[in-house]
Amino acid sequence: MDASGQYSTDIRAEALTLSRGGRIVADGLSLVASPGEAVLLTGRNGAGKTTLLRALSGLLRPDAGTVNFSGAPARQAGPMVTAWLGHADGLKPGETVREAVDFAARLYGRDAAAADSALESLAIDLLDERPCGRLSRGQSRRVALARVLLSGRPVWLLDEPAGPLDVSGRDLLAQSVASHRARGGVVIAATHQTLDWPGAQVMEIGA
Repeated sequence: MDASGQYSTDIRAEALTLSRGGRIVADGLSLVASPGEAVLLTGRNGAGKTTLLRALSGLLRPDAGTVNFSGAPARQAGPMVTAWLGHADGLKPGETVREAVDFAARLYGRDAAAADSALESLAIDLLDERPCGRLSRGQSRRVALARVLLSGRPVWLLDEPAGPLDVSGRDLLAQSVASHRARGGVVIAATHQTLDWPGAQVMEIGA
């Protein structure tokens, strides 16, 4: 992020071959996203959407091809520029919403005001004292998304982010994505849901 609060990271994946469990799930995949862009990964179950996200994050090494963030290899730059949200929300049942979000704020060097803003952005500020183990699936997803907001990372990699969300939750997700993109952030999401994100690229995997 520069002095004006804008992100400038782009992502370029070229000629990727990806495998899972010794089986090739995708071959010859390429993807380019510039600051402010969103890419929606669609396709059948098992087509390789999650595997592609993991390769983009640097968590998985492609069998062939390259992934770079503004010219730096994903395995080097990925942990510093990406925020990852998988299928699991990763919340501890015994900690409160406030504790989960405050921990994320400290982890990313953010202050209490940033934590408050993330809670309000996802409309979970009134749940701040509720144990995470007593949240609905949609509420848990909102808490997990609040941690993504706090990450300060320019690239969001989201695996089925809207899956458990109701209509209101999907609207809040869309607003958060729009705000991130307006600051030059990049969002890449695997989804089975129709996500109304203006101007988003749609990339069908396994077509």
